[in-house]
Amino acid sequence: MNPFSMIPELLTAMPLTLAIMFVAMIVGFCLALIASTLRVRRVPVISQLADLYVSYARSVPVALQLFVAFYGLPVLVGLFGIEDFLSSTIAAMVALSLYHGGYLSEVIRPAYLAVDRGQHDAADSLGYTFRQKLTRVVGPQAVHIALPGYGNAIIYLIHNVALVMYIGAADVMATAHLIMERDYNQYQFETYLVLAVIYSVMCLIAWLIVRSFEVRASRHVAKTAPVRVPVMAAV
Repeated sequence: MNPFSMIPELLTAMPLTLAIMFVAMIVGFCLALIASTLRVRRVPVISQLADLYVSYARSVPVALQLFVAFYGLPVLVGLFGIEDFLSSTIAAMVALSLYHGGYLSEVIRPAYLAVDRGQHDAADSLGYTFRQKLTRVVGPQAVHIALPGYGNAIIYLIHNVALVMYIGAADVMATAHLIMERDYNQYQFETYLVLAVIYSVMCLIAWLIVRSFEVRASRHVAKTAPVRVPVMAAV
């Protein structure tokens, strides 16, 4: 069997795979920002709930999180009298968004805390608002620190998207298994080899994009001098 002959059929499932991945990336990033902010500010009760969420996302295997979302969400919405409208695709998006948000929170929060405390104090002493402090002083430095970890989080997310086949989502991996079953499992090695190339290309593209942002962030931080508090001259 020519391995290249199965590529067009595998690519038909690529839009669904990319849709799950991009939704998880965007929603997960928003969840990570919210969780990181709550954990840094230490809001009573709410911060503890954010800690619990991050612990769940990082401690529970991703495959198990997918099963929890797939079987648990219908029960949850049923408590509010809502009819079951959830599909395996939606469950996959929810589970991977929660996973990615919790994992990414442990990238963003340490990056924010890694910025020298003097930078925070200097921005506060100059009368910067919290938004100005983030955009002009702390943010650029935290982004520079967080980007390598963010790149790893994206690659881990791409890897874990392959697990959605276990709850019935028709992604690239599920399509590959259908191809193998149709051919009586005669070409398993060739199929898995093509899959390895596809996922390697996806990870390479993600790494190159994040790497370009790392280079730009390095240049920006190098041009931006640390904020210093003006010292009053002795009279």
